[in-house]
Amino acid sequence: MPNLIRPTLIISTLLIASSCSQPPQAEETTVSQNHQHHSQPELPNPHSGHSPSHQGHGSPTGNYQVRLTAPKRVKPDTPVLLTLDITDAQGEKVEQFETFQEKLMHLIVVSDDLQNFSHIHPTYKQNGRFVVEAKFPQGGNYSLFSDYKPQGQNEQVSVAKIKVNGESKSSEDISLNRSQTIDDTQVNLNFSQPELKAKEEVKIEFDLLSSSNQKPVTDIQPYLGEKGHLVIIKSTSNLTAKDYIHAHALKDTGEGKVHFMTAFPEAGNYKMWGQFNRGGKIVTAGFWVEVKLVGFRYRSTQP
Repeated sequence: MPNLIRPTLIISTLLIASSCSQPPQAEETTVSQNHQHHSQPELPNPHSGHSPSHQGHGSPTGNYQVRLTAPKRVKPDTPVLLTLDITDAQGEKVEQFETFQEKLMHLIVVSDDLQNFSHIHPTYKQNGRFVVEAKFPQGGNYSLFSDYKPQGQNEQVSVAKIKVNGESKSSEDISLNRSQTIDDTQVNLNFSQPELKAKEEVKIEFDLLSSSNQKPVTDIQPYLGEKGHLVIIKSTSNLTAKDYIHAHALKDTGEGKVHFMTAFPEAGNYKMWGQFNRGGKIVTAGFWVEVKLVGFRYRSTQP
């Protein structure tokens, strides 16, 4: 059975410190740990000192570092400019990046309770710097997974943290349904095997139906060069890049069907977000799933 997980060097976990060289309105985050994600499914191996201008930076152990610069005070539902600077282990700016899935960087923004999800694409400004405008729907802690590919290197995933002012809302009730309707699209979730087991490959199957006539949709268009996009994140108290899974859609599936191959590295609760381009409109369906060494049950909720 083919595996479509890309070889990925994953960089995780950050230190947050006020900028010594930036204006007092900004604060910075430095990524300084790594984790190797292999092409074959297996349990990931686990993946910071002071420079003259920034406090709290450790000696990096990964090949790449990402520094997030954002306003010191971030308000809910207010656009803010984020800057991500990418350097190698020696602190040199990374100049060249490869396009994958039609973009130089994919930025996945989630609240730490995994109730809120956003998938945006920063603009490259040269000299290792990406910028993007983001908006956070409510107060609380957020994790930003930046997914990028330096020239000639494996795909990298780095995690930055940001705190948004205000109280976070109570988590939504989790539905046990494996089906949900977003506008006029019904999304049904199935798996290729009756039991989800950690570290074993599984096919994730999304069936998209028109909610008006219950027939498979016929207007799925490519999204980021593929039939769909899937991100999965394990629920933990401190999200790191080893909790992140990025799967790629299989080709030549039937009408209204979008399938992915992946493996869950360990037991636990995961949230997955499938994204599909239906007639030019992106449909995002979020599902919870509980993975055990034996047995499973599904949980679903709209993102």
